[in-house]
Amino acid sequence: MVSMKLNKNQIILLKQLNNSFYLGLYSILKLPLMFLTGLKIEEIDYSTCKTKVNYNYLNKNPFKSTYFAVQSMAAELSTGALALLAVEGLKSDVKFILIGLSGGFLKKSKDKTFFICNEGEKLHEVVRKARETKKQQEVTVSTIGYNKSNEIISKFEFTWSFKLKNN
Repeated sequence: MVSMKLNKNQIILLKQLNNSFYLGLYSILKLPLMFLTGLKIEEIDYSTCKTKVNYNYLNKNPFKSTYFAVQSMAAELSTGALALLAVEGLKSDVKFILIGLSGGFLKKSKDKTFFICNEGEKLHEVVRKARETKKQQEVTVSTIGYNKSNEIISKFEFTWSFKLKNN
């Protein structure tokens, strides 16, 4: 089991990811679709990330609900931010990439949608294993989308691959 003790780099990254000004500036510069669609990280810690996306003009589809791609982006952010934390930021010795996803939609999203991923510990463990074995590791993590009434809107699974940069 991974220790829940964060190192200095992880603490700094957590502060940045929980800071709406920093995250907004980062999204403008590095993830413009995140900025344009209004994706936000509501909160993140060692093992959990909650993201939010509003239903608005840019995010809607002809069926008067949030476009599936926007939901996918918000869902990916909830797992990807935890993956970034697990590798300790962008200047890590471990690189990672999304290699698979699956999703299902259970209800129309007509308002704010929140995605919650509670599998950060799995990501920390696979990063530790990649460093230890010096071999590529893969892990699949889940995230669930809810509306304001706490009804499940959609479910996603993302498969991430991690490996040391020099391998």
